[in-house]
Amino acid sequence: MLLMAAIMITVCAQTNDSLKDADAIKQVIQTAYVDGIQNNGEIEAIERGFHPDFEMLILRNNVLSTFSISKWIESIRRRKADPTTAVRPEVSCKFLNIDVTGDAAVAKLELYQEGKLLFTDYICLYRFDEGWTIVSKLFYRH
Repeated sequence: MLLMAAIMITVCAQTNDSLKDADAIKQVIQTAYVDGIQNNGEIEAIERGFHPDFEMLILRNNVLSTFSISKWIESIRRRKADPTTAVRPEVSCKFLNIDVTGDAAVAKLELYQEGKLLFTDYICLYRFDEGWTIVSKLFYRH
């Protein structure tokens, strides 16, 4: 009976930690990626949520290329400065799955604009001393 109680306490503690991790991961993705990158948010929020060595992997015509966070931030600065592209319909996010193992996590999410599915994203994160940080991304454009 004591063994069963100890197992239940351990399972509940792990579930609680998993929920806290999932919430923290969702918060980073929402703030830095969805609100920051997709919706022309604050550059500082993007920089807090993304690791400086972040790279997005892009597959086009059977060729793999990368796009760094520094290039992405620069493109956002240009977009915000251009009145023809600065304002656009808001992008929303639907979290489909968050898988956490230790200090590594992958989040699968869908991005929508005006109710239309744009992308399915797979965002990889590591937990650093400062918290969860986005380190890479790959996607499918619908």
